[in-house]
Amino acid sequence: SAYDGYDYPFQVNYDDKWDQIIEAFRECCDAYPEIKFSLEFKPTDENTRFFTVPSTGAALLLVKEIDRPNMGLTLDVGHMLMAGENPGQSIAMVGREKKLFGVQLNDGYTRLAAEDGMMFGSIHPSMALEVIYQLRRTGYKGHLYFDTFPQRTDPVKEAEYNIRRVKEFWKAAGKLDAMGLQKVMDDHDA
Repeated sequence: SAYDGYDYPFQVNYDDKWDQIIEAFRECCDAYPEIKFSLEFKPTDENTRFFTVPSTGAALLLVKEIDRPNMGLTLDVGHMLMAGENPGQSIAMVGREKKLFGVQLNDGYTRLAAEDGMMFGSIHPSMALEVIYQLRRTGYKGHLYFDTFPQRTDPVKEAEYNIRRVKEFWKAAGKLDAMGLQKVMDDHDA
């Protein structure tokens, strides 16, 4: 919403805004401990130029400060790309803390404030493969969602494509360690 961020320097007190978010989530988490609450960060959109929680790192810090077992994150590949992040690294960071509650799979051209909602792996296939690899590596057992916008494509065919691609990436990611990926990473080589 327009109150989750700001448009101009000096428009908000950053500490006050951060504390408001912490208290709001604590109140929800404490009132409903049986429900998992999950924040999906977004760096910017048409409603506000700067979000209070604009990145995976900021979102993870927020979750740590909220300090509730039922508070976690939903990571959106397109939002991570918009933030200039490597989605695989972001998933590894949140997965390490066991705070990854949801994943939205999509792709995009990474233009500022442009949420493209393209088919998963259609623009950044190597990053998509690493996303799936990191989900497997961290033992992610939650939901995968497709957050794509089939505006000029058949939505059923696009959904089928997304499902097929995830299955292909899942299978390929499962073979990477046997192919010597760990040695490549240990050697810090590409």
